[in-house]
Amino acid sequence: MHKIAVWQRAVLWPFGLVLKAWGRSLRFDASPEDLRAYMKKDEPVAIVLWHNRLFLAAEIVRRYREGRPAYALVSASQDGAWLSAFFSLAGMRTVRGSSSRLGREAATALVDVLKAGYDVGITPDGPRGPIYEAKAGCVIVARRTGAPMLLIGADFEATWRLRSWDRFVIPRPFSRVRMRCEVITCDQLADRDAATAMIQNRLLTLNPDTAATPDPVY
Repeated sequence: MHKIAVWQRAVLWPFGLVLKAWGRSLRFDASPEDLRAYMKKDEPVAIVLWHNRLFLAAEIVRRYREGRPAYALVSASQDGAWLSAFFSLAGMRTVRGSSSRLGREAATALVDVLKAGYDVGITPDGPRGPIYEAKAGCVIVARRTGAPMLLIGADFEATWRLRSWDRFVIPRPFSRVRMRCEVITCDQLADRDAATAMIQNRLLTLNPDTAATPDPVY
């Protein structure tokens, strides 16, 4: 399990402050129905969002999941050590393990967190895509714990997109983001393949821009 040195964490600290300030500058809009879904706190949940929406993760937890720590799965590699430190500075906790295609090791790590009473974050098309293609691992995690899913949608007013495999979305400071959320209960996941297809379709619907594939700009 790779870790970074104290001085390296100190180097990241200013970036964590910038990320927090950037996230707090965004103007989130959500309907009463979406707010009720976001603020479901009676049991641990799996927060499910496309990989290119990860910029919003810490701010979603801060605004809507106050009092419920959330854990993101991060690779045990050296790159994962940097990402884990960055997440912690932004207010997210992490669990380390192999995240490739949300395999057995990753699924077990997330199951353990949910059983301990904490929320988890899952990117069903991560860590390497293909973009907007959900993998069955997210369904397996929810079924093994009985946890509901919160499917996350975000419609952006103004963004930059990176030249990454997922066309990572960075909302511009002080811009408006239309937030959507849908609860999927465990009894909707009985058929793994059908449930995976359903989650993919619902996420595409909740994130309207995913129907297009605009050229990256950075």
